[in-house]
Amino acid sequence: MIINIFSAEILRSHLLRKLTTIVIALPMAVACSRQGSLPNNLENSADNRPVVLTTFTILADMARQVAGDRLQVRSITKPGAEIHGYEPSPRDLEQASNADLIVENGLGLELWARRFVQSAADVPTVTLTEGMQPLLIEGDAYAGKPNPHAWMSPLRAQGYVDRLVDAFSQLDPEGAQLYRDNGNSYKLQLEKLDAELRNLLAVIPQKQRVLVSCEGAFSYLAQDYGFDEAYLWPVNAESQISPRRMARLIERVKKDQVPAVFCETTVSDKAQREVARASGARFGGSFYVDSLSKRNGPAPTLLDLQRHNVKLIRQGLAASAEKSS
Repeated sequence: MIINIFSAEILRSHLLRKLTTIVIALPMAVACSRQGSLPNNLENSADNRPVVLTTFTILADMARQVAGDRLQVRSITKPGAEIHGYEPSPRDLEQASNADLIVENGLGLELWARRFVQSAADVPTVTLTEGMQPLLIEGDAYAGKPNPHAWMSPLRAQGYVDRLVDAFSQLDPEGAQLYRDNGNSYKLQLEKLDAELRNLLAVIPQKQRVLVSCEGAFSYLAQDYGFDEAYLWPVNAESQISPRRMARLIERVKKDQVPAVFCETTVSDKAQREVARASGARFGGSFYVDSLSKRNGPAPTLLDLQRHNVKLIRQGLAASAEKSS
């Protein structure tokens, strides 16, 4: 088994906790049913499905695709949250201690999640990038450190699915076949997405294949589809912007005649708009990378997120090809 943290003792402690919750909630539920309804907080406590807690919304979406309705899947961060420097609240730590499984990305992305592990020592944790060979950051103070945004590659994302299937099957062996079936179905969707994105991006001429964003979050996607990457900061947060980095990026955009530059929805686009103004490029819009949108937004799932981003890339870097296609 690739996850050896699911000991019998841990599982017994979770089952005991669930049983205690049910025993306490049952008399209250009966009393409330006589009055015609059950309070929302008691409805949640009466749901004894195992609780899977992810560190951010994209992982929650992937987990739900595998879990179906058999597990409760929740995300600590909300849609639109900046996840690199997130500060967990006491409520977050309480959720972690009451979970049955914590799911994280790894590769140094959620350093704040270490507090979860400390506050929920008996809760198993699965790291979805464990065993993956990451791309390394180049030419910066972060040089040699792993780029954590591996989910931005539909091909790499299939490895995430395999880890989720294994983790859920160990947490809930009776649902193992369901998790395998859901995982295979989702991986097929990711394979189709890869072909779709490859086809959409094929219209961009080779000389215009420079993807300029605020954060260096597109290394995996760039490798998959044959792009060079340039950015204002490599990873973490916009606080890393410096005049030197801005000047270097402006010069790169001018030199390569990049028609459009982009940013991400979880950070300010002010600096990137200045890069566009100073270089003569246009600002092509904001990508979803570290967070999904709300349900009525353009990126409520990982598949929608990828399609939204690639649509912006195609519109920004292949405007003339788009008109003639």
